[in-house]
Amino acid sequence: MSGDQTPRRRRWTLRRRLRTAIIAAGLALAVVILATVLVLGRLLDLQDAVTEKYFTAITQADGAFIQLIDAETAVRGYALTGDPVTLEPYDRSVADDLSFRVLADREARGDDAGLTAAARAAADASGHWYDEFATPVMDEVRAGGVGAVSTQEIEQGRVLFDEARAAAQEYIDLLRERRSQAVDELATWTLVAAGMVVLLVLAAVAVGVVMWITLRRWILKPLDSLAADARAVSSGDLQHPVGRVGPGEISALAVDVERMRVALVDQVRSMESSRAELESAHALLTEQAEELRRSNRDLEQFAYVASHDLQEPLRKIASFTQLLQKRYGGQMDERADQYIAFAVDGAKRMQRLIQDLLGFSRVGRLGGEVSDVDLGVVLGDALENLSESLEESGAVVTHDELPVVRGEEPMLVQLFQNLIGNAVKFRDPSRPVTVHIGATRVGEAWELECRDNGIGIDPQYAERVFVIFQRLHAKDVYEGTGIGLSLCKKIVEFHGGRIWIEPHDGDGTRIHWTLPAAEPAEPVDPAEPVDPAEPVEPVESTTEAVEPVAPAEPVDRADHATPES
Repeated sequence: MSGDQTPRRRRWTLRRRLRTAIIAAGLALAVVILATVLVLGRLLDLQDAVTEKYFTAITQADGAFIQLIDAETAVRGYALTGDPVTLEPYDRSVADDLSFRVLADREARGDDAGLTAAARAAADASGHWYDEFATPVMDEVRAGGVGAVSTQEIEQGRVLFDEARAAAQEYIDLLRERRSQAVDELATWTLVAAGMVVLLVLAAVAVGVVMWITLRRWILKPLDSLAADARAVSSGDLQHPVGRVGPGEISALAVDVERMRVALVDQVRSMESSRAELESAHALLTEQAEELRRSNRDLEQFAYVASHDLQEPLRKIASFTQLLQKRYGGQMDERADQYIAFAVDGAKRMQRLIQDLLGFSRVGRLGGEVSDVDLGVVLGDALENLSESLEESGAVVTHDELPVVRGEEPMLVQLFQNLIGNAVKFRDPSRPVTVHIGATRVGEAWELECRDNGIGIDPQYAERVFVIFQRLHAKDVYEGTGIGLSLCKKIVEFHGGRIWIEPHDGDGTRIHWTLPAAEPAEPVDPAEPVDPAEPVEPVESTTEAVEPVAPAEPVDRADHATPES
């Protein structure tokens, strides 16, 4: 039996249950309200009958009865005295519309047959008295005087008046009886009305209680249970099942929440699996990165030690080779002198290569102080170091107003020195050497430019020239080690920037690089014109290049050269 009832209950959705409960409660309240309205209507009718209908009827009947008595007294006095003044009450009763005939006509329009009959009887009896006694007696007294009315006529008039008075009294008594019945019925219906009001209040309270119980049982408790399950799941207990509770829609919602929990569990499992894989990959990457850092550290240490320790034996080789050339030069044949010259040149080139490699390995390893650096001062130092080659070549270096950047000043001096030295080295013999340093603010960084009018670089080698030991010329055309621009790239990248060769249609080369700005950009006042390029005269140098970081030779380049293998 319970198995049959469960599916039937499940078919009752929450919407249907609420609709049924609201309709039932509405019908119950409607019945009680309708009954209350009917009771109040009946109560108002009875109250109107007591206070208006019967009260007015009794008042008018008493008035008509009093007028009838006054008329009888006036006629009898007139018959005894013959004085017309005594007929004034009679004249007033006749002139007044208030009579039992009028009351009988009004009762005839009602639905009370007993009152209608009593009113008609009173009207007929009073009419007989007026017609058969009062009017003839007054006519006889007017015609024959006081003695014209006989005793028999007066006795007959008394009998008629007693009949009229009895009928009128009976009508009045019946009115009072009807009014008393209406008063009793009014009291009864008043109690009924009070009971209906109490019943209406009790019905409203009962409907409210039933609705509250219904809402609590069908909505609040299932929602509380569903919310508790949802809170348990949301607090991290994803294995907590969400029970299917409540009718219809709430049960469907619980099913959807349970499906969502299952989906979340699957997703969490997938994420945990992915996280495990990521952790494994991260550990592997960390291990590889550590291995790479160790390898780079070992390589840098090896390059530093090799370049540093090789200088001593190489210095001996170069010294003794030069001594051999000085002492025995010209004493042997031409081929021996050529071999000695090759040995001296190779030793010098090897020494320059080792010095450049040492300088390259030191970038970023010495831990210099990073501060606000004025590139104008940096450019001045670089030009002072290059003063000898600038004077020899007659090069003219111009620049825009240079900014202040964040960096290590010695490295930036090395950067400017290599770029300007490169421009001077690879000059075009057919025209004077000009080099321009420009600066443009780009966001939080400065983009700088070194523009010359030299032989230029073929665009196909624009990336290759920044690779260490890459040369575009044979060593007998342009001497050098192929480390210059790679050292510039390492310095720029150490400062968080990038360096590239900007393609253009004219002569020469345009090398661009970025450096971090020292402070936020300030708006430029359009009223102040920018100073034109200011030529910088070469300065004679009285000092040598700084020893631990000797200036590296620029990279060889040409417009249509092929790389040297």
